[in-house]
Amino acid sequence: MARSKLVRRPGGGNLYTVSDTVHVNAPIERCFLLSTSIDLVALTLQMRPVEGKKTGLITMDDRILWTGWKFGLPQRHETLITGYDAPNFFQDTMGKGRFQWFQHDHSFTQIGNHTLLHDKVRFSLPFGILGSIVARQLMVPYIAGLVRRRFLLLKRMAESEGWRQYLPDQQ
Repeated sequence: MARSKLVRRPGGGNLYTVSDTVHVNAPIERCFLLSTSIDLVALTLQMRPVEGKKTGLITMDDRILWTGWKFGLPQRHETLITGYDAPNFFQDTMGKGRFQWFQHDHSFTQIGNHTLLHDKVRFSLPFGILGSIVARQLMVPYIAGLVRRRFLLLKRMAESEGWRQYLPDQQ
């Protein structure tokens, strides 16, 4: 179940955190690699990569520029891969986009014969009090739902033969 948290930052502005976990009955390496698949991420985000790395698996220092429509508005979001420790962790940070700040940590832990995936998204919005209202009322629930949909897709792919479509070279 997704959890959210609000932190007031000393320099002003609010930092929101959305976190969630899921257990997947698949090896950690498969779960990690599926999570780094640009093609699979595009299905979850319902956006398309137009610059930088556009397909395949992300690695450290990759850059992806996504475009699409959200809330009836055109969106551009630049993703920078700012942390990478396969198969345990990777981090993406917004380079450019509508957020004031955005960072997403993806953690993986092997527990027996399954993998625990833990995501933590931290973000802030510009526009002061208006941004805070939009964050609380719209963005926190939207991001929580997006993380949950991503987890369900990853779980379905990793626990079936669907992973072979995105990781053809893996056994």
